[in-house]
Amino acid sequence: MTAIKHTLQREVFLPAEEKLVGLVHVTKAGKKKKSSFLCAAVTIDSPVQAHIYQLKKTDKGDSYKKKLSWLLRELKLVDGKDINKFNETGEFDLHFEKAYKWVASSITEKSSFISCLWRLSQRYRVQKAEFSSIPKSLLEEVSRPTGQSQIVPGMVDEDYQALSSKEESDLDLLMSECQMAISNAEVFAEKLSKQLSVLDGENIHSIMGSEDQVLNLMRLLDRGIQQATEVESKLNGYDAILKNVKDQMEVMKDKDTLISRRNTNHQKLLEELDNLVSKLDLDIKHTRALIEGDLQSQAGINDCTAAAEALQKCVHTDIHPALQKMAAVEEQQKRFEKYTNQFAKRLAHHLNCLFIQQGNEMGETLSRCANDLRLPQHRSSHSDLMPYADLMLWLKGANYESFLKLSKVYTESLSKLYNKEIQDFLECARQRLIGKGDKGKLNQKTSSSSSLTKVSERGRSSSIQSVDSASFSHHGSDMDLASRQLFDQILDKVLCELEPVCLAEQHFTVRFFHLAETQTSSQTDQSHHEGEDGESWQTKKISNEDYFVENLGEGLYQKRTTVQVRQMNEEMRRMMTELFPTLETELETFITFADKLDGCNSMYMLVRMSQHVINTQDTGSFLSMTFANCLVKIKRNFDKFIQNQITAIKESKISKKNKCGIISFVHHFEDFANQAENIFKGSDRRADLEKAYCRLVRNISTEIVRVAKEHQKTPEHVIYMENFHRMHSILSQMKISCLEAERKEFKQRYQDSLHAYTTMLLGRPLDKLHIFFEGVESRVAAGVKMEEVGYQLAFSKQELRKVIKEYPGKEVKKGLDHLYRKVEKQLCDEENLLQVVWHTMQDDFIRAYKHYDDLINNCYPDSMISLEFSMNDVLEYFSNIAQSH
Repeated sequence: MTAIKHTLQREVFLPAEEKLVGLVHVTKAGKKKKSSFLCAAVTIDSPVQAHIYQLKKTDKGDSYKKKLSWLLRELKLVDGKDINKFNETGEFDLHFEKAYKWVASSITEKSSFISCLWRLSQRYRVQKAEFSSIPKSLLEEVSRPTGQSQIVPGMVDEDYQALSSKEESDLDLLMSECQMAISNAEVFAEKLSKQLSVLDGENIHSIMGSEDQVLNLMRLLDRGIQQATEVESKLNGYDAILKNVKDQMEVMKDKDTLISRRNTNHQKLLEELDNLVSKLDLDIKHTRALIEGDLQSQAGINDCTAAAEALQKCVHTDIHPALQKMAAVEEQQKRFEKYTNQFAKRLAHHLNCLFIQQGNEMGETLSRCANDLRLPQHRSSHSDLMPYADLMLWLKGANYESFLKLSKVYTESLSKLYNKEIQDFLECARQRLIGKGDKGKLNQKTSSSSSLTKVSERGRSSSIQSVDSASFSHHGSDMDLASRQLFDQILDKVLCELEPVCLAEQHFTVRFFHLAETQTSSQTDQSHHEGEDGESWQTKKISNEDYFVENLGEGLYQKRTTVQVRQMNEEMRRMMTELFPTLETELETFITFADKLDGCNSMYMLVRMSQHVINTQDTGSFLSMTFANCLVKIKRNFDKFIQNQITAIKESKISKKNKCGIISFVHHFEDFANQAENIFKGSDRRADLEKAYCRLVRNISTEIVRVAKEHQKTPEHVIYMENFHRMHSILSQMKISCLEAERKEFKQRYQDSLHAYTTMLLGRPLDKLHIFFEGVESRVAAGVKMEEVGYQLAFSKQELRKVIKEYPGKEVKKGLDHLYRKVEKQLCDEENLLQVVWHTMQDDFIRAYKHYDDLINNCYPDSMISLEFSMNDVLEYFSNIAQSH
C-alpha cells in the first residue's frame, strides 16, 4: 500500500499541488467488482482545503485519473453500517448530496481511511461531519498527546521525513572513510561504537566542566518553556478566533456567489422581457391600418400590406412555451387574433365585391371583339388586382378558409365570362368558314367528305366513271383549295388568340393566388376541393395515355410527361379548369364541325395543333394539356379520314362500257399527295403522313389489280401498264422517301406489263409465219439438225415459200396499221404511252424478223428463200404508220 501511495502522490496529486494523506482500495456495493481508490488529500498552499477523490485506472491501464471529487465540507455522514460487525466487513457509506456505498478490500484499510477522515474533519472543519457506527478507538486518536500517540497497524506515519541532501552527503563521506563498512559491517559497527563512547565521554567531561553554564541553560530553558506555554495559549486563542473567521468567510463567499447569480438572472430576465415586448409590440399606425385602412387607393393598400405583414410577424414570433402562459402574452395574442379576424373579414368582403364587379365590367368588351375574330384581353383587370397579391398571400396563411372562398368567387365570376367569350369567338370562326364556302356543301358531306375516288375536274373525258357520289370531293379544285387555305388561316388565328389569353390568366392566377407556394396546412383541403374536374382529368389522362404514346409520337409524349406534367402544379391546373370549364369541349365541337365541313381539314388541324402543343408544353400550362387532348381527337379524325379514303378506294365502281384509262383514285392520290406535302411541309407530324401514304399506296396497288381483272373493255395488261406507270411518275416527281420501295415496285410492274402487252399483240400480224417457225424450233429442240429440218414434209422449202407468200410487204404493212389502230383504241390519251408501246413493238418485231431470217439461213441454206420485205421496209412501215396517225 505504501508503494501505491507514493505512486499516486507522484503521478496524480503532486502535479495538482496536493498531498495525499489517506487512501483505501474499494469497490461499489452491489455492483460488478470494478475496483478504485478513495483518497483523502489536502492542498499544499494556504488556505488549506481538503478533498475526497475517487481514482480509477485509465483506459490504457498504466495510470490513474480522478473520476469523482468532493470537498471535505460537503461530507455529511460517515456510516460504518454496523458497529458490532465493523471489524468483520469492509462495508461503509459516505453521505454527500447523495449516499455512496463502498466495500473496502481490507478492514485495516477501512479503519485507517475512516480515522484519517476523522482527523481531517476535526482539524479543517468548523461544522464537524457525523461519524456513525464507528468504534471510539478510531475516533480518539486525534485527542491523545503527541508523545503518546501510537501507530495503528496499517496506518501511514505522517511524521516520516526523508534524508536531506546534506545528511546524505555526510553519510556518504563517513562511508567512504571506512571502506570496511561495505565488506565487514561488524568491524565498522565496533569502530563506530568506540567513537561514540569517546564522544560521550568528552561530552560528559565538557558538561561537568561547565555546570554553571548548564544551570543557566536550564533556567533559560524553563523560562523559555514558560514563555512558549504562554505563546501557545495565546495562539490557541487566536486559532479559535480564526476558526470562527474562516467559517464566516466561507458563508460570505457563498453569499457573494448567490448575489452574483441573482444579478445575472435579473439581467437575463430583463433582456428576455425586452425581447418579448419588442416581438409582441404592434405599431399604432399598423393597428389603425388594419382597422380602418383604405383598400382602394395604392397608398392605402401598401399601408395595409405592411400592417398585415407586421401582424403576421407578431403572431408567428418564436416565444418560449413557458412565456406563452403569461397573462400579458395571452392577452396580446388574443388581441392579435382579433385584429387578424377583423382584417381578414374586411379584406375578403372588399375583394369579393371587386371580383364580381370586374366580372361584370369586362363583359362589355364582348361586343367590340365579336366581329374582329379575336378574344378580349384582360390585362387591365389583372393590373387592377395585382396590388392585392401580397394581401392574398397573407390571407392564405392567416385564414385559409376565406382564401378558398375568394378563389371560388373569382373562378365563378370569371368562368361565366370566359365561357361566353370563347363560345362567341368560336361561333364567329364557324360563321366565317360557312360564309366563305358553299353553304349547301355542309349538308351534303360527311366526315369522309374528301375521298380519293371522285373524278378530277381537269377535262379528263376518257376517265369519267360512275362512282359512289355520296362522299367524294374535288381535291384539286380551286374552290376547295381556297376554302382550305381560309380554314388554315382561321384555325391558326383561333389557336393564336387562345394562347395569350389562357397563359396570361394562368400567369396571373399563379402570382395572385400564390399557387406555387407550398402550403402544408392546405394539402387536405386541396385534395378535398379537387372535385369532379380533377377526377375527370385524371381519368382522361389514364385512358388516353396509350393513345398519346401512339398518336402524339414517343418523343413528344415523353417530353410532355417529364417536363410539362412535372412542372404543372395540381392546384393551378384545378383553378384553370374551373376558369375554363368548357374550353376543351368547345374546341372539340369546333374540331368536329371543321371535320364535317371538309375531311381534309383534319390534316390542317393535325399540323397546327401539334405546333401549338409544342409551343405551350414547356410553360407547364393548362392550355398545353387541353391542346394535347384535342390533338388526340384530331389524330383520330385524321386516321378516320385516311380510313375513309381506303374504303372509298376499295368500294370504287368502274364503268365497263368505256375503256378504263387512269383510274380515278390514282388521280386523286396525286392531288392528295400534292396537297398533303404542302400542309405537312416542315411539320413534326411527317411520320403520320408517311404512315398514311404507305397504307394508301398499298391499297391502290391492290385495287389496280382488282379493277384490271374486273374490267371487260380494256385488256388487263393495259390497265396495269397505264396505272403503274402513272403511280411511278407521281412518286418519282414527289420524291417521297418512305415510298421509294413502292416507286421501284411500280416501275418494275409497269415494265412487266408493257412487255406482256406487246408480246401478246405482236404475233398476230405474222401469225402463220410465227406458227411455222415455232414448229421448226420444236424439231430442232427434238434433236433434228437445223440443216435437215427442210427435209421434213411439214417444214419443207415448198411449205416455207407458201407461208412467206401469204405475208407480202403490203399485207405486213396493212397488218401493222391495223395493230396500231387497235393499240391506239385500247390506250388512253392522258398517259401518252402510245408511242412508247409502238416503239417497243417495233423493237420486238425487228427482233422477231432477225430471228426468222436467222432460222431461214440456218435451216434452209443455199435455198435462196427470204421474206418478201426487208429490214428497211419494216422500219419504213413503222415510221409511216406512226406519222400518219
